[in-house]
Amino acid sequence: MSLPLMPKATAVWLVENTALSFEQIAAFTGMHELEIQAIADGEVAIGIVGVNPITNGQLTQDELDKAEKDQKFKLKMNKTDIPLPTARSKGARYTPVSKRQDRPDAISWLLKHHPDLTDAQVSRLIGTTKPTILSVRDRSHWNATNIKPQNPVTLGLCTEAELEKAVVIAQRRATNAAKAKVREANRRDREAKAAAAAAEAAANPPAEQAPAETATPAPSPDSSTGDDGQPS
Repeated sequence: MSLPLMPKATAVWLVENTALSFEQIAAFTGMHELEIQAIADGEVAIGIVGVNPITNGQLTQDELDKAEKDQKFKLKMNKTDIPLPTARSKGARYTPVSKRQDRPDAISWLLKHHPDLTDAQVSRLIGTTKPTILSVRDRSHWNATNIKPQNPVTLGLCTEAELEKAVVIAQRRATNAAKAKVREANRRDREAKAAAAAAEAAANPPAEQAPAETATPAPSPDSSTGDDGQPS
């Protein structure tokens, strides 16, 4: 059985927008039921944008309606002409000439849905250059009026696994940066408090302690007096 182009993103959409059972979604996407449950619980696929398999032509609305009415009904993939991205070897990404015109649309989609991605990551994902990314971002691209955000996976410019990996790395980097900011703020707060305490101590030195009074020694009994204090 053929699987959707973006199994995990498709599963995210089906969990969020349909009444299908975990078993039905798992069978359609080729994933495990526990993975689907984890998606529903918000434990995995965080940050992944759901992909509608109906608009992609991979599933019909009639098929979805039947499945929602009968939980034993299994969804069937609709034949589609969407190009499948092929695995590539290590090295610079080569984008076929026929797909290069789609790169601005893919850049626009990535900037919109995954702003945490760095320009370098976007460049590696779809095989473009940083000046092109900048021109799409600030809308100075020569074809800016015709750019329509489209998922780079459905355009065949990268795989879902590559996109998910880049998103996870970007989110981890953003989380670490936020934690570093908090640590830096706490460090500055501690330094400010220590400096304030030192300034207050310098302005208000402790008062000098008065010298302790010397106790007057008790008179020693005179040898010329008796035990009763009278002269002997």
